[in-house]
Amino acid sequence: MKRIILHIDMNAFFASVEQQADPKLKGKPVIVGTGIGLRGVVSTSSYEARPYGIKSGMPLREAIKLCPYATFIPVDPYKYESVSKKIMDIFFKYTPLVEVFSIDEAYLDVTGSLRIYGSVDKLVTKIKEDIKQEFGVSCSAGMGPNKLLAKLASSMDKPDGFARIMEEDVPLLATKLLVSALCGIGPGLTKSLEKLNIITMKDLAECNEKILIERYGIIGRRLHLMSLGKDPSPVLPYFHYEDAKSMGHSITFGEDVSDFMKIKRTLLWLSERVGRRLRKAKMRGKKVTIGIRYGDFTSIGKGRSILQYINDGYEIYRSALEIMKSFIDPEREIRLVGVSVSRLVKGIYEPDLFEDFEKKERLLHATDKINDRFGEFTVKRAFLLGKVVRKILFNPLHPAR
Repeated sequence: MKRIILHIDMNAFFASVEQQADPKLKGKPVIVGTGIGLRGVVSTSSYEARPYGIKSGMPLREAIKLCPYATFIPVDPYKYESVSKKIMDIFFKYTPLVEVFSIDEAYLDVTGSLRIYGSVDKLVTKIKEDIKQEFGVSCSAGMGPNKLLAKLASSMDKPDGFARIMEEDVPLLATKLLVSALCGIGPGLTKSLEKLNIITMKDLAECNEKILIERYGIIGRRLHLMSLGKDPSPVLPYFHYEDAKSMGHSITFGEDVSDFMKIKRTLLWLSERVGRRLRKAKMRGKKVTIGIRYGDFTSIGKGRSILQYINDGYEIYRSALEIMKSFIDPEREIRLVGVSVSRLVKGIYEPDLFEDFEKKERLLHATDKINDRFGEFTVKRAFLLGKVVRKILFNPLHPAR
């Protein structure tokens, strides 16, 4: 029996949640952004703002110029996560096979659910009605025999639409579709494929699979399957929303920064925040990724797998710093820095044979308890105190000595 996969994508999710929270914003242009003041970037915008040319990732300064009457709202992650979790719970009413792909989208394998609901159209209509009635937001849905085609379909009828792509539609679709539209092919890989004169999905299908494998290794095999509209990967259920694929934090500086000491201190601050989130979720990760954005908006990201599962902020920082040193350009000023941990597992206990693991765990636990009670970073590493601590430690007349 062929699988029936749905991809549900919330429409302008952050902005829609804000409009629902404040009815005065309904029908008006809304821009939700991250960062500090006008140096931030657009996270998402309402559909009323998009005709003005507002796009995700655009500098807020530029967005305000294009749409000066828009309402700007800072990102409120806790609000969006709360609504997202409740929406995912709705999906679980219709099938136990739900894969949370991001905060505002998910895959649903509804192959077995049709015995109850009769048709995909009825099922999708019911899901849309539940979300609209309970949260006042809309979503787009796509259907296909696999995750690849279902996700493509959900982007074809926005907002609040429903489209389907079947295997027999792939040959015609491939002639029109750019490879960059396929999930998993980002800007870097798109540029690399262009060098092979691969622009469309059809170009990718006509490229010899051996060439793709020689050039990209195991990814080459995946690219070949994608070009044919095939995706054997299953829908992997997430029975607890906290079991995220990764955890991370980033910050946009108020001014572009070239002081490497400040960058290192910021990296440690972000790493400690990530470590604290991991410990709260009782999780550890085995891959650290660092991302930076230069003043000219060029972005670079690089990840590295480590030997052991960790949730200690300082261990995350040490790995992140090594990675950053391997590619950072010291001549360029930095606008944004971020760090994340992925390949997460829950509840694993993997002591380091070469360190006092128990002692370190007790110290982290004690620090967390103090910070839980008195506020974030009440207890922190001296390096985060910056110039203040150096004045104390190296001033022979200071009473602290």
